[in-house]
Amino acid sequence: MNIYNFVQGSLNMKNTTKITVFVLKGFTDDPELKIILFFLFLAIYLFTLMGNLGLILLVIEDSKLHNPMYYLLCVLSSVDASYSSVITPNMLVDFISKNRAISFLGCATQLFLAVTFGTTECFLLAAMAYDRYAAIYNPLLYSVSMSPKVYVPLIIASYLGGILHAIVHTVPTFSLSFCASNEIRHIFCDIPPLLAISCSDTHLNQLLLFFFVSSIEVVTILIVLVSYGFILLAILRMDSAEGRRKVFSTCGSHLTGVSIFYGTILFMYVRPSSSYALEYDMIASVFYTILIPMLNPIIYSLRNKDVKEAVKRVFRKNWCKDKLHLAY
Repeated sequence: MNIYNFVQGSLNMKNTTKITVFVLKGFTDDPELKIILFFLFLAIYLFTLMGNLGLILLVIEDSKLHNPMYYLLCVLSSVDASYSSVITPNMLVDFISKNRAISFLGCATQLFLAVTFGTTECFLLAAMAYDRYAAIYNPLLYSVSMSPKVYVPLIIASYLGGILHAIVHTVPTFSLSFCASNEIRHIFCDIPPLLAISCSDTHLNQLLLFFFVSSIEVVTILIVLVSYGFILLAILRMDSAEGRRKVFSTCGSHLTGVSIFYGTILFMYVRPSSSYALEYDMIASVFYTILIPMLNPIIYSLRNKDVKEAVKRVFRKNWCKDKLHLAY
């Protein structure tokens, strides 16, 4: 009986030991597959940085792109580059390292930044949809409806909304007890896999997750849908078939990117906790944290005639400078 009590007490002490380090399990333990994934995600990350940072530099360099649409696009690019940088470098290290540990503070920081940038992007996409509505539906009033007094507060509000939303989830999540396991079956510190390994009652956390994410998603999706609904009406009123085709093509690509981003977030967070399948969640997470930040520069700029012309002007300008420099 004494031996039984001693063993039982030892197990209880072990189960209540405070966890200070988490281990990210990631996609696989297969060494060959990990090398393939390392180079794949490294290429995606480099392309993401080049695309987004290149777009920011292009807008700064070319004065003809100094308007609200491209200012918002610059902010979106900075958010995408930051969002990807919160997730991908750590994941790349985990692919080639035997030690896939992340500290308690590091995990909390990663979660906070991921939620901040993800939520900020939701608000920015809604602001960009409103900007396109203002430019296409009533172009004569565009300079008034999207003046600096409008788009600057929209950008600030997007960031503040992201930060506040991150605080709402980060503080309650890391106030939980983690005593059952320190292995996170995910590619980064996200809310559902952290709740899955907590030995505390996570009912309140799940309610917070459902309520806030669904509220933000519903509001921002409604703004996007209403804005593009008015844009569609404006397109149908156009006399030029070529003009309708160009605007419809551009808006179609925008809606595709928005649909993938919002759809994967809804799949991840707005559902009962009993339906979580962490293996599939990792794949869904790749879309909105890694692939969408890579695709956004393509969706929002490379199909854009103004951006193509700006690229030509910048290259021509730099080429002329190089020629003059060599001449002297």
